[in-house]
Amino acid sequence: MTTHQHTLRKKVRCKGTGLHSGKPVHLTIKPAAPNTGFRFRRVDLPNQPMIVARPDKVVDTTLATTLAEGQAKVGTTEHLLAALHALDIDNATIELSGDEVPAMDGSAADFVKMLEEAGRRRQNAARRYLRITRPIELIVKGRSIRVEPYDGCRISSRIVFEAPLIREQRYSLDLTPHDFSHQISSARTFGQAHEIEHLWQQNKAKGGSLDNSVVIHWDGTRVLNETGLRFDDEFVRHKTLDIIGDLALLGTPLLGHVIADKSGHALHYEFMQALMAAPDSWEYVEFAAVPPVTAPVRVNGKASRLRDFFVTADDECLSAPCAA
Repeated sequence: MTTHQHTLRKKVRCKGTGLHSGKPVHLTIKPAAPNTGFRFRRVDLPNQPMIVARPDKVVDTTLATTLAEGQAKVGTTEHLLAALHALDIDNATIELSGDEVPAMDGSAADFVKMLEEAGRRRQNAARRYLRITRPIELIVKGRSIRVEPYDGCRISSRIVFEAPLIREQRYSLDLTPHDFSHQISSARTFGQAHEIEHLWQQNKAKGGSLDNSVVIHWDGTRVLNETGLRFDDEFVRHKTLDIIGDLALLGTPLLGHVIADKSGHALHYEFMQALMAAPDSWEYVEFAAVPPVTAPVRVNGKASRLRDFFVTADDECLSAPCAA
């Protein structure tokens, strides 16, 4: 955990194809001022409208998360937002020449590489955390998300599919930049071969291919990708990636244990709404950047203390020395 907000040291660019639109798109990630969060700018539209990454900007959760401001939209935001959030970036402006974040290889690995190239710069602003103070749970049609108090951020996910290759998978990790980069970021989006024609009829997955998706064979026992899986449990790891990316819309790091059972983008969105509507279940906290590290800090009139908190990451960068 860090005590200060961070942004990028320099802008970075990439180009790719939208997973669902099938259209080419250029993406640029730029440094941003403190307390601005993540903002998407549609540079291809008149007046270059800005879309703030917040739960109230979600307009569609069909197979991906889509945000909008007026008529301007940006889709499939979750993989990029997961990388930014997990690598402790708080503020960034994301410029797009189209209406969807490029799929890259179907994971967040390329975005992690971009952010490592950009480096991280500490900003003169305290980092605020959303700390869970009592459990809250949302259950919808046999699917659920629950968050409990926890000294850090932990994500636990369970998925169940009929395909014999998947069946039931579970995964859990404490969210850190290192573990995200090595254990989660390269897990790719996936689908089943028998679903593809239906997706096309829905105007989805028009840019999908074996280069940016894991496709499960019609018999459900293997994948069509010649290179196979990156992890035996790549499917649940990717679902964990989606959870991280969607919850990044909260705009501040979460201190709690998120337990997701058969969740998806729609449930993530509904859960964020439920969480914001239950302010007695959480509080905003900041932690002092100087010893004693367990000193209470007042936020919104409340005294808070995080035991066993040591400032070890504030001056670490992803690839370059931090500025003061």
